[in-house]
Amino acid sequence: MYFDFFGLSHPPFKITPDTDVFFEGGNRGAILEALIYAITHGEGIIKVTGEVGSGKTMLCRVLQTRLPPNVETVYLANPSVSPDEILHAIAFEMQLHVPRDASRLEVMHALNDYLVDRHSEQRQVVVFVEESQGMPISTLEEIRLLSNLETQHNKLLQIVLFGQPELDENLSQKNIRQLRERITHSFKLLPLDVQDARAYLTFRLRAAGYRGPDLFSSRVIAYMNRACGGLTRRLNLVADKALLGAFAEGTHDVTLDHVKAAVRDSEFSNTALPRKRSPFTFAISGLAIGGMLGIAAYAGYQAINVPKGQIAGTQDAATIQYSAPNDPVRIVDNSPKPSENIAPVAASQVLAAPVPETSTSPTNTPVDVLEQRLLATGQWLDQQNGDYYSIQLLGADNPELLREYFKTIAKYVEIEKVYVYRTTANRHPSLTVLYGTFPTRREVSRTLEGLPDELKYNRPYYRTIQGVRTEIARQRS
Repeated sequence: MYFDFFGLSHPPFKITPDTDVFFEGGNRGAILEALIYAITHGEGIIKVTGEVGSGKTMLCRVLQTRLPPNVETVYLANPSVSPDEILHAIAFEMQLHVPRDASRLEVMHALNDYLVDRHSEQRQVVVFVEESQGMPISTLEEIRLLSNLETQHNKLLQIVLFGQPELDENLSQKNIRQLRERITHSFKLLPLDVQDARAYLTFRLRAAGYRGPDLFSSRVIAYMNRACGGLTRRLNLVADKALLGAFAEGTHDVTLDHVKAAVRDSEFSNTALPRKRSPFTFAISGLAIGGMLGIAAYAGYQAINVPKGQIAGTQDAATIQYSAPNDPVRIVDNSPKPSENIAPVAASQVLAAPVPETSTSPTNTPVDVLEQRLLATGQWLDQQNGDYYSIQLLGADNPELLREYFKTIAKYVEIEKVYVYRTTANRHPSLTVLYGTFPTRREVSRTLEGLPDELKYNRPYYRTIQGVRTEIARQRS
């Protein structure tokens, strides 16, 4: 809502990884080049660690876009599975026709044959494993055995493990030392120092179209970086809220008070700052409802009512949405934006019991839209070729938010090509949303790249139809 006020063309501090705004400072660029070198020269297992919010996912996404065309990538977002399941997950992502009840030896043979064929075509295959600190030790050992697939001179499979510092603790165990000795390169994403934090904030603002003087003073940046621990995701959250606070005051001068209020409002805050009432507090305690409505009018936004209970500090319906404790207050217009409560669901997560339905107001999308898409999805899956692809747009644990999001989806794609099935996320009932049917990887990749920004908000990615069927079947078994 503050974009026009600061002369910005788009959000400068989104926490969703955007490969177009990869920051190469803080040694990120050097690590990226080293990863490209290690992968293209066939170097065993590679490890990248960093704290939560240090930029591992961004680095992984950028790495996939910078590798040569002859490098084929397999992406595993949630590796918290058993050794047998990890082999099947990789085989499915490679589109191998492996029966669901195939033994471990059969899957290994299928993988080996596939990799030998790719090697004969002078192609490389690399598996990116995110959140690998959550991988069971036995599954890590299975990863090591995969690295044994090789010719007389070359490794057939490259493996890159991305994880939090706990990954190093797991690898330090005696019973996994064989894997530890196979790691040929190890990289660590360190927090940004003050100079890099300044360069990062400036880079993100300039990339969003800002052309004015520095918005953050040296004193403000020093405080912000200390409070955020030098982590880019936290810097994004605090900078976004600080700009909102300055906008609420009608000033282009982002002060230390704005930043302190933003830090206090953040879930990660571990500073000793007292939680006092402030004119910049984002939970409506300092900014009166009437004042925010005035801001909405000033910014030219058309407000709509939101349901009771979505407003911080009030039980009445209002025009200000506060969708999560660590989100900024938002003025809502008639074009719902994807909520940060809607998070992508990994391909390895499974089907769950039906999600409890709640009532919806007459102003929302009709209740039966969700049910219609759920019914249509079953018929669609029965008819499709398992080798075809679809795009996973997002996952949602709140049916009402999903019904709202259908309004956004319908502006850009045919709702009849949107499919929904029940699953679980972090052991809780959830709903996964897919879009379209695509016969080839090239076609689905082209469609994925061409999605509007509103549909890229939740980091969509493509999946095989067979992979979706397998996920559902595992839950039913």
